[in-house]
Amino acid sequence: MDSRDEGAPAGTSHQVLHPDQVKHLELIQGVVARLANNSFLVKGWSLTLTGGLLAFAAGSAGWPVAATALVALVAFWFLDGYFLQQERLFRRLYDAVRQPGGTVEPFTMDPHPYAAEVDWARAAFSPTLSLFYGGLGAAHVAFLVALLTA
Repeated sequence: MDSRDEGAPAGTSHQVLHPDQVKHLELIQGVVARLANNSFLVKGWSLTLTGGLLAFAAGSAGWPVAATALVALVAFWFLDGYFLQQERLFRRLYDAVRQPGGTVEPFTMDPHPYAAEVDWARAAFSPTLSLFYGGLGAAHVAFLVALLTA
């Protein structure tokens, strides 16, 4: 048994990655982490801005401000969907780079060869984003209807 396989379960072997390959994976992981952080920040801003606009609308501004809050919420949803799509693209790139004998150019950060595999609409309407923004959107619509019927 090779020294690099010590501790591995019987019948398995581990591919040792080249140091450049490890650095490439670290760069990609950094992008994935930033995209995930951006998604988190977008969710926070969407709650803050739309909540503030709805509070303002409830006070004296009325339905036009509430409608603006709904438009802002949809814009944040689409932006968050874009970040999730980009994150998925970079995860595909990561998977390709980690494969032994891969054909990925060293240190490339172009995830677009995987674009056919990752659809923006599927990312934007994923269960997590749909539940988060769909629930907020339903609450906004109910609030808007309540303002219009009052």
